[in-house]
Amino acid sequence: MTAAPLVFLIAGEPSGDVLGGRLMAALDRLTGGHIRFAGVGGPEMEALGLSSLFPMGDLSVMGVAEVVPRLPRILRRLRQTVAAAKLSRPAAVVTIDSPDFSFRVARRLKGRGFPLIHYVAPTVWAWRPGRARAIAAFLDHVMALLPFEPPYFQAEGLASTFVGHPVVESGAGDGNGAAFRRRHGIDPGVPLVCFLPGSRKSEVGPLMPIFGETLARLRRGQPDLRCVVATVATVADGVTAATRNWPTPPLVVSDTAEKYDAFAAADAALAASGTVALELAMANTPAVIAYKINPLTAFVVRRLVKVRYVNLINIVLDRPAVPEFLQNDCRPERLAAAIDDLLGDGEARDRQIVAGRDALRRLGLGGPPTGERAARVVLDVIKRYSESNGG
Repeated sequence: MTAAPLVFLIAGEPSGDVLGGRLMAALDRLTGGHIRFAGVGGPEMEALGLSSLFPMGDLSVMGVAEVVPRLPRILRRLRQTVAAAKLSRPAAVVTIDSPDFSFRVARRLKGRGFPLIHYVAPTVWAWRPGRARAIAAFLDHVMALLPFEPPYFQAEGLASTFVGHPVVESGAGDGNGAAFRRRHGIDPGVPLVCFLPGSRKSEVGPLMPIFGETLARLRRGQPDLRCVVATVATVADGVTAATRNWPTPPLVVSDTAEKYDAFAAADAALAASGTVALELAMANTPAVIAYKINPLTAFVVRRLVKVRYVNLINIVLDRPAVPEFLQNDCRPERLAAAIDDLLGDGEARDRQIVAGRDALRRLGLGGPPTGERAARVVLDVIKRYSESNGG
């Protein structure tokens, strides 16, 4: 029997670790276990047999203030990763998101006798479209999460395949709303709104006072209305502290399962722009999207980003199916009015739920698992590369 092919994987963030774990599981399944893994990953990938070269957390940094003091270590990890990949002579290298690190590795590995595949296409459709041509110079294939992304890379001669968005396998639609209401003493007929202020301090800070005033306005019209704030562990303390100034203390949850139960229990949601909008669509929870950032940052972003919407549901459908209130439009009176519409207008709720399901189907809901799609692409690239090089 020939030696099992080695796939060298590199993930630098928790979200990439999840994608990498699903990819590894699917590769193992599709090859009947006749495959090996090496590279860099976190707990999800290590649980499936990867012995990470170093802790993935060494790469999980964002922002200039965080990166600069750790730059020597990151550069050392870059050299270590490149050297290990060259030495292992893999059947393929798969870099997963984290483009700053991944693309530096890929550039150094170009022409070394194995294909270079990147998982999670950079958002060239939103900003810096020239990146598609730049990465076409050193990558062999890009696996995209959004169905409209491959043509941007194919136009530059870079093969690209849509493999589906991981949110369709997140479990966000499996929450138990009735159990959540029972646990927290919320009667079935009481209106419940879920607030999601974001996962970064830069998002939470500007939005929490606005969300608090929005809640105050909603309760003037519906005094029995209840509120739950769903957050993440990294900002949970700050979120909890900010709610002390709210008119009514909300429930604050950060556990993933509890968050999904809250989605199922809620009649509507007010959320910062992000992947959570897709999770709410998975839970059939109609939502209003809000976002407010530093005015100087917003000024720069408006000149770089070339999209009409920020919410992926709207981007995928190319229409405003979910209300968006950004920057100067992100005001309590407007947010409260939009949520009131969802609470009181059954047709508006139904329209948004139907639109959400349509977008999710386009993102892969109901089709093969995203990990399996990605695994088939990786195996196909390995086969074609081997055949074209006399393997």
